[in-house]
Amino acid sequence: MQKIKDILCVVAPDSTDRAALDRAVALADNNQARLTVVEVIDQLPHNTKLIAHNQSLVELQAKIVAGHRQELKMLVAPWSEKIEIQTQTLIGIPFLEIIREVLRNGHDLVIKTAENAKLLHRIFGNDDMNLLRQCPCSVLLVKLESPKACRRILAAVDVDDNYLPEELNTRYQLNLQVLEMASSLALSEFAELHIVSVWEAVAENMLRGPFSDTSEDNIIAYIKTVEQQHKRNMSVLMDELSGNLGQDALEFLKPNTHLLKGSPREKIPVFAKAIEADLVVMGTVARTGISGFFMGNTAETILDQLDCSVLAVKPQGFKTPVTLET
Repeated sequence: MQKIKDILCVVAPDSTDRAALDRAVALADNNQARLTVVEVIDQLPHNTKLIAHNQSLVELQAKIVAGHRQELKMLVAPWSEKIEIQTQTLIGIPFLEIIREVLRNGHDLVIKTAENAKLLHRIFGNDDMNLLRQCPCSVLLVKLESPKACRRILAAVDVDDNYLPEELNTRYQLNLQVLEMASSLALSEFAELHIVSVWEAVAENMLRGPFSDTSEDNIIAYIKTVEQQHKRNMSVLMDELSGNLGQDALEFLKPNTHLLKGSPREKIPVFAKAIEADLVVMGTVARTGISGFFMGNTAETILDQLDCSVLAVKPQGFKTPVTLET
């Protein structure tokens, strides 16, 4: 089973928010994982020397970094007696420096509080979306008002088999990663686990259109066949999950599986709200073999509509375009 081993928690400079830090400490403790807490501060502009003319730009930046490091250590102090926490202050563009930190030290999960993007009618801001698209490891974005432990987790998978063979295998493995991560979190937080997949009968509307001579009985039979295939695919996925988790763990979890008919970008956000999910776990990569294609339109549309925390899982072998070079 996929296990969290090395967590990178991102906190905002001078922030009093503890949502991400609370979740990171709990996950690190439950999984015996390493925890590093970082903040990213701005690079001083070159014209700063006009203000602080008696210090070099390098000296001034070093003093600011030292101050932030001290504040960061004070921030994590209440939890440091419980678990070991490393701290670090980075300089630059937040999402780029976070990704570079992941590349340098091999973290397998990034946790940060979701940006406030209410004016854009969505929970996630620009840095959040850039992390979701480009970070090489899983990203957990914690909604500010979320509970310290999840009560209800929704894992969204895609069991449609209407893809090219190489993409079909990638999606299947990504589905397993999503389910294993969601199961691991549900077990560690004693949360209720729901698993959802949304299916559509391709060309159903066209078959019922004015230019089609297909009978209603044949259309109904076709839709039923598609539904049954999705049920079989879900069953195969759940059988493999049972083998990976162990039957005892799966029986303890008793996950609720749901096959919904319709559009994923419409059904998943509505369903997440209906069951009052605290966390949605989903894969974000839509295609394989296309450098720079990090998140499909469906995934982005779903994310824009969610009003809860999100854990975005990347497929194995995903490569970020971000490099360690400046």
